[in-house]
Amino acid sequence: MGDPARMGDDDRRKGGDRGTPPGTAVITKTKPQTKRPSLYRVLILNDDYTPMEFVVHVLENFFNKDREAATRIMLHVHNHGIGECGVYTYEVAETKVTQVMDFARKHQHPLQCVMEKK
Repeated sequence: MGDPARMGDDDRRKGGDRGTPPGTAVITKTKPQTKRPSLYRVLILNDDYTPMEFVVHVLENFFNKDREAATRIMLHVHNHGIGECGVYTYEVAETKVTQVMDFARKHQHPLQCVMEKK
C-alpha cells in the first residue's frame, strides 16, 4: 500500500465508517427470497360413457384417494359435471393429467382430465 499520509480521501473511505481497515470487505448473509410455486387443480369431467367404478379406480390409483373419498369425488363429478382430484405444482399436475388420459384411452373410455391454475 501507500503511505497513509499520501492517501486521498477516496482511499480512506474504502474501509467504511466502522473502522474496518482499507482493502477489507464485510460479508453479510442475505436470505434468498423464494417464491412459492403456482398451484394447479386437477379436474375430472363427467361424460355419459365412462363407468363410475372406473373413475373410482382412477382416483384411488392416480390420486391416492381411499375408497370413500374416491366415491365421494366420483359422485360429485357425476352430479355436477366436474370434480377436483387434487392440487399440485405444474409439473405434477401435468403428469397426473397425462397419466389419467393415457390410462382412460388404453381402456377405451372417453374420460377427460384437465388442469387449471388455482
